[in-house]
Amino acid sequence: MIERVEFGRITVNGVDYTHDIVIYPSGKIEKRKKWISKNKHGTSHKLDPDELKEYMGEDFNVLVVGTGIYGILSLLPESKELMKGKRVIERPTQEAIKIFNDLRKEERVLGIFHITC
Repeated sequence: MIERVEFGRITVNGVDYTHDIVIYPSGKIEKRKKWISKNKHGTSHKLDPDELKEYMGEDFNVLVVGTGIYGILSLLPESKELMKGKRVIERPTQEAIKIFNDLRKEERVLGIFHITC
């Protein structure tokens, strides 16, 4: 599904995206709503629970967060609390896409991918 990532670009099913993306268990892809976190914290590098709630419309049991090429994005403690009962994997985006691709073969995975810092 995810073919590659480089700073500022991620390729999914042959389509290049030049913004952060969310991939739902159904395969639907949308632009990350990072302005929600940015408006509350002054940065989109802290994943706020209000932003995370926006992506919870489909059932999933694993959340994979690509934290950026340099691993800057992180879930706030309140976001981790919201994910209680679900497996949460936070890794730099290049590593996260490999994990996401492997897990989605057998799990219902929600992926959030930061493609810059």
